Amino acid sequence: MIEIHDIKPLVEVPDYSLYIFIVLIIFAIVFILAAIYGIYKFFKKNNTLEKQYYNELKNINYEDAKQSAYLITKYVRFLAKNENEKKLSSELIYLLDEYKYKKDIKPISNEIKAKLEIFLETLHV
Repeated sequence: MIEIHDIKPLVEVPDYSLYIFIVLIIFAIVFILAAIYGIYKFFKKNNTLEKQYYNELKNINYEDAKQSAYLITKYVRFLAKNENEKKLSSELIYLLDEYKYKKDIKPISNEIKAKLEIFLETLHV
């Protein structure tokens, strides 16, 4: 057989495609796990905020009526979710309007305290 001198022998080409594929799969798994963890933390954070607001309302100090009225209004708006809770919260906010925006105010009435207790009993925290 005649030997051809112009053609070079075959060269082995390294193939890293399998390694690249494995690394991409690992990155995808890590990304998916991070997304699941982020969603879990988001919902857990919201739940703890609701519990914190609920505890703030439970332990509210009625000594300073004006500050109490503002805090009750703030937290009640955050906690009201369904129609019944929204109705109770709007009634409570309406009753608290006489304690806001004024210089001299009277102590918070027992009616408002009772409405707040009813509102807190209807919550599902």
